[in-house]
Amino acid sequence: MRILYLCVLLSLASSLLYGQRKKIQVDRKEAKEAFHYLNAFRENPRRLMRELGVRLDPAQVSNTRLRWNERLAKVAEFRARDMAERNYFDHVTPEGLGPNYYIAKSGYTLNADWLKKRSANNFESIAANHPSAVDGIKAFIVGRGSPGFMHRKHVLGMDQWNGSLQDIGIGFVRVPRGATYQTYLCVIIAKHDW
Repeated sequence: MRILYLCVLLSLASSLLYGQRKKIQVDRKEAKEAFHYLNAFRENPRRLMRELGVRLDPAQVSNTRLRWNERLAKVAEFRARDMAERNYFDHVTPEGLGPNYYIAKSGYTLNADWLKKRSANNFESIAANHPSAVDGIKAFIVGRGSPGFMHRKHVLGMDQWNGSLQDIGIGFVRVPRGATYQTYLCVIIAKHDW
């Protein structure tokens, strides 16, 4: 009897998970709005810093215009959706695979040194539970929920490494119910092997 009960529970859980996956909504419009907002911030950080109430040295913000990259966007979308579907929030999947692995798997050429560790992350910032993708980008800039402001450095290109990154893809998904967070945002800013 207990085995039958366990089988019914597992079947029910599987059905609910399958149903949940169908309800996850990929929002490409939000992703593109976040892309445009980030480029606008990089172009005129002084004006947008005032709006956010944040103080940064504008000279540290890269003025390099980011280029939308479809491969990176698909990877970012996959990463955001995967976190939502499997209810985790991390740069590394439960199997130990990091963003660099998925970026290379998509056909985006990376330096071999960046692929030595399967869990490597040189290019990804993630956020969760923001009403919009733009709100997630603003949270990175303000530094809310971002240990050591590493995400701020990444999205604004505030050091030599991050300032050299030019291609971007963003994934944003909404989860009506059943996951820890209602939204997941993944921002990948990268560069090809040189």
